[in-house]
Amino acid sequence: MPLQCSTQWDGLGHIFDHGKAWNGRPAEQVVTSDGDLVTGIEHMAPHVAGRGVLLDVGRAIGEEGELPDGFAITEEHLIATAEAQGVTVGRGDLVVVRTGQLARVRRRGSPHAEGGGGGWGDYAGGPAPGLSFTTAGWLRGTEIAAIATDTWGFEVRPNEFEHAFQPLHQVAIPHLGLLIGEMWDPDALAEDCAADGVYEFWLTAAPLPITGAVGSPVNPIAVK
Repeated sequence: MPLQCSTQWDGLGHIFDHGKAWNGRPAEQVVTSDGDLVTGIEHMAPHVAGRGVLLDVGRAIGEEGELPDGFAITEEHLIATAEAQGVTVGRGDLVVVRTGQLARVRRRGSPHAEGGGGGWGDYAGGPAPGLSFTTAGWLRGTEIAAIATDTWGFEVRPNEFEHAFQPLHQVAIPHLGLLIGEMWDPDALAEDCAADGVYEFWLTAAPLPITGAVGSPVNPIAVK
């Protein structure tokens, strides 16, 4: 069963850095053919809920509410967006970053939309706006609990280093223990936030308790 092919969380066993998993454990002792033996997604299944914050970078920084593919979102962009929205980001928050890419791809994929009928193309694995590797310090300093985007891979693609695949994942997951969400759909939430000027809410996004999984589909619900 493909557990990370839709709106989802990356678990702590999703990726390693130099053979080390979260908390410095040897990767081969954490994830085997039997799954994630230590940090399986089932351990956090009932508990992912708290203060959510939307950072609509697409609307604040982009043109017509969207960032172009390949746009690297920096710490400065995140801070400027939060200031423009009048919201703060802090310890334990569940942050949702909207780039606008999903809206663009959805529009392109609709045969009824102007310029549509082109399908989803390379949304999965292709060029995309996303967080720059340089945001690692911001991710650590804010002490947020989780961050999710409306893109396939969370970080900017193409990646910023020639010989690295998803390098920000390699810092955020095994070193920071950060929960990363991908392929979220924040467009309706973004419209509501823009209408009332309130960009914080209660967010619940519990993964499925699948034993040993390194990721899980999720059905996020924002309550305002």
